[in-house]
Amino acid sequence: MLKKILSFGLAAGLLAGVPLFALLILNRGAPPEHGMVIGYTLMLIALSLVFVAVKRRRDDELGGVIRFWPAFLLGLAISGVASLVYAAAWEVTLAVTKMDFGTEWAKMYLAQSRAKGLPEAELAKLAAEMDEFKRNYANPLYRFPMTMCEILPVGLLVSLAAAALLRNPRFMPAPRPGSPR
Repeated sequence: MLKKILSFGLAAGLLAGVPLFALLILNRGAPPEHGMVIGYTLMLIALSLVFVAVKRRRDDELGGVIRFWPAFLLGLAISGVASLVYAAAWEVTLAVTKMDFGTEWAKMYLAQSRAKGLPEAELAKLAAEMDEFKRNYANPLYRFPMTMCEILPVGLLVSLAAAALLRNPRFMPAPRPGSPR
């Protein structure tokens, strides 16, 4: 079981982290305009491996039947490993690109708020909050768990969906021996 958790978690983390790294390298360290949509889409695709792992466990190891909680916990464990790998990939990305993401994000957020017509008093308060964010984000002990919290909720949702669907042995049943696939 541990081997399954580690292998699927590593694969999912790399599937989410490596394209992120490549996109930032290709963009020369600048965050893409639609980075959030791209990032969460990559996470969802990568974490589809949770579904594959739970289905394989149900069909190959448990005779076609798995209960909700064991399936959910397997998915959570895989998601946890994937989150660690994803956060490590982000740290490598920041180190290689020398990108100051905290500053870039704060600038973008302030510019968007200014464009929305936020009053000067609120902009000043927001600027102070963004300065604090930049200071905090520069610390890897703050940044690493924060990065993990980007992907972990996606893993939680995928784990819930996989467990809920695959607990029903009639949902995508394993092919019977001798039947065409």
